[in-house]
Amino acid sequence: MPPHFLLSQRLARRFGALGLSAWLLISIATGNLGAQEPPDTNYDEAAVGPYELPDPLTSFDGRRIQNAGMWCDVRRPEILEAFRREVYGRTPAFATALRCNVTKVDPVALGGLAIRKEIRIDLFEAADAPHIDLLLYIPAKGTGPFPTFLGLNSGNQGVADDPSITPSRNAVSKRGEHAANWPLARILSSGYAIATFHGGDVELDAHGSGCRFTPEGWKCGVRHFVMQRSGRAELAPDEWGSIAAWAWALSRALDCLETDDAIDAKRVAVIGHSRTGKTALWAAAQDERFAMAAANQSGQGGAALARRRYGETVKASYDLSGMWYCRNYQQYGGNESALPVDAHLLIAAIAPRPVAIGSAVEDGWADPRGEFLSARAADPVYALFDVVGIGVDDWPPPDHPVGDRVGYRLRPGGHYMSADDWEYYLRFFDRQR
Repeated sequence: MPPHFLLSQRLARRFGALGLSAWLLISIATGNLGAQEPPDTNYDEAAVGPYELPDPLTSFDGRRIQNAGMWCDVRRPEILEAFRREVYGRTPAFATALRCNVTKVDPVALGGLAIRKEIRIDLFEAADAPHIDLLLYIPAKGTGPFPTFLGLNSGNQGVADDPSITPSRNAVSKRGEHAANWPLARILSSGYAIATFHGGDVELDAHGSGCRFTPEGWKCGVRHFVMQRSGRAELAPDEWGSIAAWAWALSRALDCLETDDAIDAKRVAVIGHSRTGKTALWAAAQDERFAMAAANQSGQGGAALARRRYGETVKASYDLSGMWYCRNYQQYGGNESALPVDAHLLIAAIAPRPVAIGSAVEDGWADPRGEFLSARAADPVYALFDVVGIGVDDWPPPDHPVGDRVGYRLRPGGHYMSADDWEYYLRFFDRQR
């Protein structure tokens, strides 16, 4: 069977018919038809070579981490520093002028189920600076303040088929196009608020329109704005990539949620799917105010172990994204064993806070087994805090969630986020209250 046909089959299983069409449009526009899934992508467990993970309880200078205090004072800071230097890039220090202004309120949104607010978050004084347009749904019934899920979207207008939602700038989503990914009624009826904004508010992805369809899309966002203010024209090899920029913006959205009396700011979970799942993990690792992280099929650069070289690899992820990571990360393509960190240390950096990881049987690109193994390898760190992480050794079958403070679930199907996924994250968060 021709290789291109096998590739199309794999992509069709992963994305579904509409997703595959979107992938083809992106690939044609970028002139990069082969980047999504290189022909040498490994989906054979037998071809995963031997690898050794960095010991979460041994510092880079050889000290043994013996308690939670040593973890917080010694190991966690050096792990975060290594991720900043080698993977996501450092977020520079710069002055902001954060202002949160409610611009629109619908007191009977979703048929009276919610109060919907649109909030403009100004990040800088300059009128032409990037800003965030936050869409916030608060349960109309029940007693607040409410725990909240916060995540990125592809355009506020895509979250619900509601003509009164102000469309996000630089977003091409049709109204309600992604409503299946945001089961608002289910989330709200479970007693949670939901806050979301378009990632392109602060950093355009490598895919899309306008400045996008090119790795130069970053020049439309917050990183370029900050660089212009400092008089520089080029990012340093260890400076922040898109994931770090999006994670920074999620923390700024949390800043605003802290000012809303209806929101329980100590119970905000950051959530994401695929590349935004990678972002959710990095946001929670850096910002301890996030009560929980939920990463749905985040794959390489997220919850999956890079050293396995299964599905998406470091090289494939870097080549595909253009600017998701810092430039230093490129050197680890095909050289994953030289990485000072791996995904288990990203999860461990969130300890003892809860982390929920979702995988899918047909999403080999995101390496579902590697996501489980990563979660399992973080267990020794959770034990330092006298809590159970995932607490099991064997990869569970589909629809058999496992774990305590770290949760893992494998479901049938491909690469998407569904109401069923949300149900898992809602119940997991319920247990952490």
